[in-house]
Amino acid sequence: MDKQRQDEEVDRNYEAFKKLLASLLPDHRDQLAVMRDEQVVGFFDTPHEALEFAYARFPDEIFSIQDVTDEPLDLGFWSHAAH
Repeated sequence: MDKQRQDEEVDRNYEAFKKLLASLLPDHRDQLAVMRDEQVVGFFDTPHEALEFAYARFPDEIFSIQDVTDEPLDLGFWSHAAH
């Protein structure tokens, strides 16, 4: 795992997420968005489901998870939660 690359991915994804949030809220409020390369690649109801998907799809651990709420939160730490 490349920590610097992972941190950069989290930062880029968070910036992209803030721009997408208004369009995501109607259909995905209170879900978790898994992101890679500034794109949402899946929505999940629990942190466990989101992490399981992300680790299976991205074994390099370069992804982030964002909470789809009215207030954008930087939850990039979810990508480190299993360590």
